[in-house]
Amino acid sequence: MAACAACGSETEARFRFCPWCGATQRRKVVEFFWPHPNSPGRALRVSRYFGDEPQVRFSVWDDGVACAAVSLDEDEARRLAEFLEQTESGVRPHCAGSDPKSTTESF
Repeated sequence: MAACAACGSETEARFRFCPWCGATQRRKVVEFFWPHPNSPGRALRVSRYFGDEPQVRFSVWDDGVACAAVSLDEDEARRLAEFLEQTESGVRPHCAGSDPKSTTESF
């Protein structure tokens, strides 16, 4: 049996969460995103890693082969999520990491 990284209790390998403390037992979760029609044969794979070095990794796939990848730390991943949320209207409000001289940017 494996030990839960959070509480140290023994858990069966098939468990996704510790039955004692509820902590996730998965090392990562993965989601694939289909491309825009102008990028046939490609896909984006996003993996969120847990544990000692949490990160969000983006991999660009072309015809089933990973061509490029980049990892973001938790703060940058959160900033990316905020950027996507805030730009649905087509106007980008000023946020950390953007040009401090500009308060909005149109697309």
